[in-house]
Amino acid sequence: MIKTSILGLVILLFAGMTAKSQVKIRFDISFTEPQAHYTEVEMNISGLVKDYIDIKMPVWAPGSYLVREFAKSVEGFGATANGKILKHEKVRKNTWRVYTAKANALKIKYRVYAFEVSVRTSFIDENHAFLSSSGIFMYPDGLLKTPSTVKINPYKGWTKVSTGLEPVSGQQFTYTAADFDILFDSPIEVGNQDVFEFMASGLKHEVAMYGGGNYDKERLKVDMAKIVEQGTAIYGENPNKHYTFIVHNFSSGGGGLEHLNSTVLGAKRDAYATETGYKGFLELVAHEYYHLWNVKRMRPVALGPFDYDNENYTTNLWIAEGFTAYYENKLMLRAGFTDEKGFVDALVTAVSNVSNTPGNKVQSVAEASYDAWIKYYRPNENSNNTTVSYYAKGEVVGLLMDLEIAHATKGAKSLDDVMKAMYLQNKAQKRGYTDAEFKAMVEKISGASFTDFWAKYVNGTTAIDYHKYFGYAGINITNENEGKSIPYLGIATKNQGGRVIITTVSRNSAAWVDGLNVNDEVISADGAPVEIAIDKMAAVAGKKVGETVTFKVARDGILKDITVTLKASPNLKLVGQIDEKATELQKAVRKAVLFK
Repeated sequence: MIKTSILGLVILLFAGMTAKSQVKIRFDISFTEPQAHYTEVEMNISGLVKDYIDIKMPVWAPGSYLVREFAKSVEGFGATANGKILKHEKVRKNTWRVYTAKANALKIKYRVYAFEVSVRTSFIDENHAFLSSSGIFMYPDGLLKTPSTVKINPYKGWTKVSTGLEPVSGQQFTYTAADFDILFDSPIEVGNQDVFEFMASGLKHEVAMYGGGNYDKERLKVDMAKIVEQGTAIYGENPNKHYTFIVHNFSSGGGGLEHLNSTVLGAKRDAYATETGYKGFLELVAHEYYHLWNVKRMRPVALGPFDYDNENYTTNLWIAEGFTAYYENKLMLRAGFTDEKGFVDALVTAVSNVSNTPGNKVQSVAEASYDAWIKYYRPNENSNNTTVSYYAKGEVVGLLMDLEIAHATKGAKSLDDVMKAMYLQNKAQKRGYTDAEFKAMVEKISGASFTDFWAKYVNGTTAIDYHKYFGYAGINITNENEGKSIPYLGIATKNQGGRVIITTVSRNSAAWVDGLNVNDEVISADGAPVEIAIDKMAAVAGKKVGETVTFKVARDGILKDITVTLKASPNLKLVGQIDEKATELQKAVRKAVLFK
């Protein structure tokens, strides 16, 4: 009887698996009103015989840790089977329940409004369509592992589709995804984008440029390839068959979002011809491409399989994003787009910026990661006082960890070795890492304990010991503000129609202590009208620490006099200098960190 029961259970499980494997899903994407910013989605599902099926829209886009409520842009949802309208109802903010009456095939239609310019949200107009997939495609509940086919029907006059999805042979503008995780991780650009290609690390890279610009395609092919090769050199392999860059060029723009075998970049169309603008674009390329390994494969355990209904919490975004910001600098150095001095200067500036952020004394970088969903993407006027960026602080922690490993191993190892080992370990385990596992790998590679390091710089808010860490590599650091008594008010302002408005007040500054507020309109200082930035006024700049300035402000239409006693600036002004007389150990550490 036991054997019979087990056999029956196996048969049932096999039957269930077979039923799932027979489910077919196809999307047809059309654009009948692109000028009004709509796309029409038709979703055909067959082989799933149930009384009802729940159809869901993700609430967030992986890589951007904010619940964006993509369902808010959906309208006209409806379902049919055999030509008959099926009953449906909304059962959750992002879930439509369709009563299928056990129909073998059903057709679902809906429209999506897309008019938000960013690398993580969809945008459609008469010129092109950018589809950020997690805000366009729905999925049947419980079937995230099911393959799907996507057919793009471009609007009249549009001739190109660019995406990381696999094309279906012989079917124009038709693509497949092995599961919904891949579909949601594959943005799509439709229109007449300028497309060019280059080979690097043994695979074809496609670049799709939308919006024009003064870029030099031949120069980009060479320089982007250098970045690809340097990233691949760290890990010893490139995990893709092909890769797609979707680049949106606007009058002003920026940012990027990583995907499994593609990325979306925002750039300023007229900046490619300047040294600063061109280098800035390459830095963006380096950052997003490095994500191929760090976060898309080697990832915190919480980031996959994804829960598309809710926040996915992790304390490790300082590795996923912060270390990527750090390696962006490394790739630029190793590809020859910056020199040792530029590399050192950038990292010294990063340490200064984090140290000068009041929130760095309040929030640890692990907490910053966990609270990204409610704080990082929802900043307010007090955020600088209460939070630290896991990008900025994570970059600094990456630097410190790199220097510590290189010092402990006398230059034999570096953070590169940890990242490669973690990538290979996660690849073998087919899952992400925990914080404890990452720490254990750092200790294994370095042969040293990092418990104190974690307590200070990951889970704590200890001030950065920059003399110690830069000293490991023979880099001398000077704080040019040390020993000086520089008067400091502690506010930032903006000019709003000729009115000077306070936008931030720094924690424990003179303004904070004596009561100047955000949104105060500053009328005068010591009787002199305020028409320019306050910190440049003679009434403030000519004062000494301990002296007072009386401000007249308008707060909610009521005039107030507030006397502020100036305090000394707490900010660092760090300058780094490579020591040409460094010891052999310091030179070995420097080489390991810079050119491993």
